[in-house]
Amino acid sequence: MKQNQDRKFYLVREDVLPEAMKKTLEAKEMIERGKAESVWDAVQRVDLSRSAFYKYRDTVFPFHTVVKERIITLFFQLEDRSGTLSELLSTVAAAGCNVLTIHQTIPLQSRANVTLSLNVTEMSVEMDELLARLKRLEFVEKVEVLGSGA
Repeated sequence: MKQNQDRKFYLVREDVLPEAMKKTLEAKEMIERGKAESVWDAVQRVDLSRSAFYKYRDTVFPFHTVVKERIITLFFQLEDRSGTLSELLSTVAAAGCNVLTIHQTIPLQSRANVTLSLNVTEMSVEMDELLARLKRLEFVEKVEVLGSGA
């Protein structure tokens, strides 16, 4: 078997895929979503042989599973002082995160709330380490993970 770096990948329209590949994708989805209790159950439902399923299961994937971005949304409560947002963003960038959205409230009682949505696909540190770095910033009073996903 070839090494991973020697393999080539192609993006192919569904209508040109062989029927067995389409049915394999359908069976895999049924298994993932819990709509089939086993491989046998899934292949029976889509009218596919088990041998064809096993032949294609590790070679054909839906496009969305290959290019999925990892996105996380963080909430911060910051002291209202000059340069805090800039320093916060520098810390995030230094960890290899890409800022997708920024929302900052008007400061009230010397506090501002900031929500950042980040693409963490290229992040160079573990999430726990990023959160620890952000919490160590002297102007950060609170950091919460609001959500994550694609």
